[in-house]
Amino acid sequence: MKETWILSMENPNNVGDDGGSDRPTIMVTNDDGIDAPGLQALVRVLVSTNRYRVWVCAPDSEKSAVSHSITWRHPLAAKSVEINGATAFAISGTPADCTSLGISKALFPSVPDLVLSGINIGSNCGYHIVYSGTVAGAREAYFYGLPSVSISYDWVGGTSNINDFTLAAEACLPLIHAIFVEIKNKTFPQKCFLNVDLPTNIPNHKGYKLTKQGKSIVKMGWKPVSSEAQGAQMLSTMTMEQNPVASNSNAKTESQEQLLFKREVKGGHVEDGETDYFYLKQGYITVTPLGALTHADIDCQSFFKEWLPPVADRCM
Repeated sequence: MKETWILSMENPNNVGDDGGSDRPTIMVTNDDGIDAPGLQALVRVLVSTNRYRVWVCAPDSEKSAVSHSITWRHPLAAKSVEINGATAFAISGTPADCTSLGISKALFPSVPDLVLSGINIGSNCGYHIVYSGTVAGAREAYFYGLPSVSISYDWVGGTSNINDFTLAAEACLPLIHAIFVEIKNKTFPQKCFLNVDLPTNIPNHKGYKLTKQGKSIVKMGWKPVSSEAQGAQMLSTMTMEQNPVASNSNAKTESQEQLLFKREVKGGHVEDGETDYFYLKQGYITVTPLGALTHADIDCQSFFKEWLPPVADRCM
């Protein structure tokens, strides 16, 4: 592993230039971190085709469920790492940061032709798309008009194994090749990006299935915990400066024992109908076009169309 760190947004040496290859360029990111088996498998399979120039710009550690958060107040560090056949950097930021930096021409010498985010460990369907850092990695590219795809594998503990990521990457190749045909012809839609989920039994998948985002979500709850180690860890991340104004008040404070809570799974909900999660569980590779904006259902629009004017009149 190289120990090259880039601490600014400048790239005077054209880091990542491979001599002006005329092959199309794919940039890969994820949210599980640059060492994750899903990303490694995807890059390895892409490189093996010898059809693409492959760049990697991914988080230096796990950034799952960070959604579309970005780093704003401090610089990002980019560390060059060795991935056979690719030019790769580990970034001290979120998936959206990685995509933004990777397509900016500050780190690499040009803008990639396609951005792939994944392969994520676990599916990203329904409402979980909102939480997903993997989907955000593709969405960020879409914001800037670049074709992009987020890819997730429905990993199930005790059933799945690490080789499934290679099979998942290979199953995506026809889709990736077809996307490049549209990119070359300038016919790839610019009003969406794609979210792809691969079923657990990937060797026996039923093929591609065009779907729409559903409303599936794993119900989460909270339970109290009493671990001193957890408490110490939480204290270290919640240290706050004392408010000097408050310290001058006459209010008395009492030392209270900290309450600790941890998330727990309460169960899942899957709606009926032709949705992403439904078809994924049927064994299909689901392909779901997504946009940046979520529009309210028409019945909500109708309700508030009647509701808002009287409210506004009372404010006059």
